[in-house]
Amino acid sequence: MTEPAVAARPPVAAWRTPLAGAGSLSVGVGLARFAYVPLFPALVSAGWLDGAGAGLLGACNFFGYLLGALGGRAVGRRLGVPAALDLGMALVVLSFLACALPWGLGWMVPWRGLAGLAGGLMMALAGPAVQAVTPPERRGAAGGLVMSGVGCGIMLGALAVPALLAAGVVAAWLGLAGLAALIWLALRPAWPTPPPGLTRLPSGLRAPPAVALLAAYGLSGAGMAAPMVYLADFAVRGHGLSGALVALLWVLFGCGGVAGTLIGGSLAGRLGGRPAMLAWMVVQMLALGVSLVPGSIAVLLAAPLCGFAGVGISAVALTASREQAGPAAGLLWARATAVYAAAQAISGFALAALFRATAESHAAVFGAALLVSAAGFAMAALIRRKGAAAG
Repeated sequence: MTEPAVAARPPVAAWRTPLAGAGSLSVGVGLARFAYVPLFPALVSAGWLDGAGAGLLGACNFFGYLLGALGGRAVGRRLGVPAALDLGMALVVLSFLACALPWGLGWMVPWRGLAGLAGGLMMALAGPAVQAVTPPERRGAAGGLVMSGVGCGIMLGALAVPALLAAGVVAAWLGLAGLAALIWLALRPAWPTPPPGLTRLPSGLRAPPAVALLAAYGLSGAGMAAPMVYLADFAVRGHGLSGALVALLWVLFGCGGVAGTLIGGSLAGRLGGRPAMLAWMVVQMLALGVSLVPGSIAVLLAAPLCGFAGVGISAVALTASREQAGPAAGLLWARATAVYAAAQAISGFALAALFRATAESHAAVFGAALLVSAAGFAMAALIRRKGAAAG
């Protein structure tokens, strides 16, 4: 009697490269961008910045991310993906060290922008590079694993920042630099080394326009700019939550991000990009709606939903990009990353102006984000179905 066939499981070593890709995003996005959020109220309380200035720094990080996303493929082509990822990690460490100097808003603006640039560079390269060296049957799961690094970095920052702040703001910046350096040294031997086709597309190969996908992803990013900058400040100065509860809030955000990315890549691979994007936009609108409900419990409930939608949608969009563009998925993903970054940069500066104009009203900022997210849901409904011509 013959034994039933059992599908072979990939060896543990096969996941080293996706884990390294996840590590790059845990530093480049999870720490370089999101660890700033629990630092926001501490910077204001310590007198380093006022609320509007701290919001402006968040927008500067978005703008730097845009530049990194736009230039990521060119840097990868010139240096190779492993060296480009090394460059991104080095820039994150440098930016954290520079921000430890209390020299005011003007000093911190370029360094927060540089941290964003590093994150955009790594986001543009890490996901496509890992998928390029991963067998087709594991690409959805690998993409979700890579993007889960963002959520893991958020949780690491949520746990580390309150402990580091006990020694002061300077210690917090230096501690984040040390964490980033340790992760970099541990994971760099497993950086993905994709074939040249990732950054040198064959002549005549073009990504489809994918207008609806790009618009939906960009509007999602614009809508999520509010919680990605102001959520912790909303909890502290808007609801009076203690430091321990703010740490819990940001851990919940990170847990939501990990769940959203791990589920998002696999679900989008099975169902297709359109239904997955629609589902994630519904969660995003729900998250922003809950955040506007009065009471401190509401902001704690909103946190994991914001993480699930705002971080997890990157895994959905990465899988949808491969679905629509095939061999040109890397080019479409770089374009999607740039659109997302541009939308967040524009939204970040607009929200900073709105925050100042409304005497630092969190409700105005989150209400505007909800309206933008509704527009994103409408665009997601226009994405072509799996198997149809890209649009």
